Amino acid sequence: MLTQQQLLAMSDDDYMNPQQLQFFKALLMQNKLEIESQLQTTREEMGSYVREADELDQALLEEENRQRLRMADRQTKLLRKIVSTINRLDEGDYGYCKVSGEAIGLQRLLLRPTADLCAEEKARQETREHHYAKVR
Repeated sequence: MLTQQQLLAMSDDDYMNPQQLQFFKALLMQNKLEIESQLQTTREEMGSYVREADELDQALLEEENRQRLRMADRQTKLLRKIVSTINRLDEGDYGYCKVSGEAIGLQRLLLRPTADLCAEEKARQETREHHYAKVR
């Protein structure tokens, strides 16, 4: 298995070779397992909900559960994105921008393994979103 340093030391001609694909698949699978474990823990914590007699304690528990639900929602969305990314990897589309077809780059993929847009296209998308938010 490659290390990050070995991965980054490879030439641009080796982009998304079988070793790199294996590295990112292992990374994505590890992320998937971690999130699934965190979601299971959250489910167990919420399942052990006990009604408190004290109103203040009850309010605190409800706020904690609200925060757990919010975090679980974010993790569920990330889990879906990871599964989608693993599917793209299996189909041979991983590592390339879904808009321009350009290479996303190893540095960006190491920081965000689920990235599906190159940095330039992501910047354009964010600019459009920012402009749209100002117009509204």
